[in-house]
Amino acid sequence: MVKERRTFTREFKLEAVRLSMEDGRSGASIARELGISRNVLYRWRKEFLEDSAESFSGQGKMKASDEEVARLRREVASLREEREILKKALVFFSKESK
Repeated sequence: MVKERRTFTREFKLEAVRLSMEDGRSGASIARELGISRNVLYRWRKEFLEDSAESFSGQGKMKASDEEVARLRREVASLREEREILKKALVFFSKESK
């Protein structure tokens, strides 16, 4: 039996985090009440505390810093390719001039 992975909205996650931080109850009791595991709640809390503005951006949506890293990696790959082409051209033209 394959268990389907549940998805939660950003609003649900934010509310769960708010409850766990403001309410006097334990995270385990709040998680149980919401029907999620305690570990999931603590992971959401950690993500929220690390970067509250961009937390829970959703599937396929990267944080701005991750987008920048991906863009820079693509640029580095392109520059390396260009460098290899230039190296080959240098070897070719140096043989031609002899």
